[in-house]
Amino acid sequence: MNILKELSLILSNKNILVNEMMSKHTTFRIGGPADFFVMPETTEEVCKIIKLCKEKSIPYCIIGNGSNLLVGDKGYRGIVIQLYRNISEIRTEGTRIYADAGALLSKIAAVAHAEGLTGFEFAAGIPGTLGGAVMMNAGAYGGEMKQILERATVITEEGEVKTLSVDELELGYRTSVIAKKNYVVLEAVICLENGDKEDIRKYMDELKERRITKQPLEFPSAGSTFKRPEGNFAGKLIEDAGLRGFRIGGAQVSEKHCGFVINNKGATAKDVVELIKQVSDKVEQMSGIKLEPEVKMIGEF
Repeated sequence: MNILKELSLILSNKNILVNEMMSKHTTFRIGGPADFFVMPETTEEVCKIIKLCKEKSIPYCIIGNGSNLLVGDKGYRGIVIQLYRNISEIRTEGTRIYADAGALLSKIAAVAHAEGLTGFEFAAGIPGTLGGAVMMNAGAYGGEMKQILERATVITEEGEVKTLSVDELELGYRTSVIAKKNYVVLEAVICLENGDKEDIRKYMDELKERRITKQPLEFPSAGSTFKRPEGNFAGKLIEDAGLRGFRIGGAQVSEKHCGFVINNKGATAKDVVELIKQVSDKVEQMSGIKLEPEVKMIGEF
């Protein structure tokens, strides 16, 4: 109750949820209750919440729309800070797009198209927010964030707000200095090029069609479950190991794309974790390659 009182001094009560089921906030549709689920509206509120967590030694984690996330069945002990709809402003100046951490990549892509800006098409179908995309250097179809990012503003663990250039972000395959140092992305600047609106739309539609035909978008999932092994593809290794359609409880290796673990009717986090373990073990046994999960896991399992 003391924590709730402290939070109510920072946030509007409508933006504080107690014992909120995380299954409502992940694309996997899995996860138990978070002690506190908060939705700040300003950078100042984000800074104050993190400061409170530090001072009171309260565990906290940052999420966007939960698209690359698996939360334990027992939930999360601490404060989940969601940077999503409340912090999602997007604006353009020339060939640059300025966007808050909670802005959906699909919305940014739509703005880029409307302004005749090319270079962001690859991200149009990635079901995540800008903050998560910057943190993990999200990519698809030959494009990745480090190709179009100019800079990002972050909060450090010490509560310092600083702006980092794309080089200072140290963007690599599904990693960055943000992930390594537990920074929080507040906003970023994307630098694109002028293009033809019709060509941009055509390319976005082409990528959308490829996703629809090749990915199991009809099922809840967290996107690609495993990181891509160097010189290979996780989905092919899983298929070659005879695991297409393999399931544990409600968790299943997609029959449409073996690189995806899907929630096929009532999967628990325990089901998913066990499936990931068995798939990884079998692939290593068959190929000698160890698959690493790309999905972030938080909470009590």
